[in-house]
Amino acid sequence: MGKNSAATYSVLSPGCPSRVVLERIADKWTALIIQVLARRTMRYTELKREIGEISQKMLTQTLRSLERDGLVRRKVYPVASPKVEYSLTPLGRTLIEPLQGLCRWTEKYLAEMESHRRQFATTIPVRR
Repeated sequence: MGKNSAATYSVLSPGCPSRVVLERIADKWTALIIQVLARRTMRYTELKREIGEISQKMLTQTLRSLERDGLVRRKVYPVASPKVEYSLTPLGRTLIEPLQGLCRWTEKYLAEMESHRRQFATTIPVRR
């Protein structure tokens, strides 16, 4: 358990700051970055290549947010051409298992959900 008791916060309570945390970790880019960094420390370009289809702006914003929240560590090496690496912090590593579970669930039930979407699309009357 973290520093604060779980009973102190409730994501079901309007205005609760835990909703901000939920919004951060439920974001698709966060989930993908955590999954990639769970494998190993990476440089920015490696992350971008591994994730694919993420803009430079979105990757930068998400990494900054994850660093601010203490989930990702950014390490700069003072060399002629600055080298920057990203890794999960101990707190960030606590998200690996739950996010891997969510990703596995997504992969397992994707076909079923797509089937429901197709069925739903054929039962909705066209609005004119």
